[in-house]
Amino acid sequence: MENSPTLLFVVAAALTNDKGEILLQQRPMGAQMGGLWEFPGGKVDLGESPEAALVRELEEELGIIVAAQDLVPETFASEPLGDRNLVLLLYRCVKWTGTPTAIYASDIRWLLPQDMADLPMPPADYPLVRKLQGL
Repeated sequence: MENSPTLLFVVAAALTNDKGEILLQQRPMGAQMGGLWEFPGGKVDLGESPEAALVRELEEELGIIVAAQDLVPETFASEPLGDRNLVLLLYRCVKWTGTPTAIYASDIRWLLPQDMADLPMPPADYPLVRKLQGL
């Protein structure tokens, strides 16, 4: 049996407002992939469910409170990342408490899915954008 890559699970949210716009955040310039636009979220910690990880990440990154039951699985992407394989799980969320604020990110924007493809994004985010454009 050959060595299979380590899986790195990452969760992301398509926070959707009443106009159908979705929130994207810009990674800080000093960070890995700095300046790229992405869906808010982050790594799933050991022993953590994807939903719990996303609830935690949204509070840390945007200062909003989301209930796990309000996260609806939407799609996923898989992308090789060195000796690992990134599995990015995207959830749609239309209900939260608080106003999203760029705590970690350098900027945030509300965009319609058809306007997202022009932004520089990490490779794993593009399949998610294409899926959202088709909905």
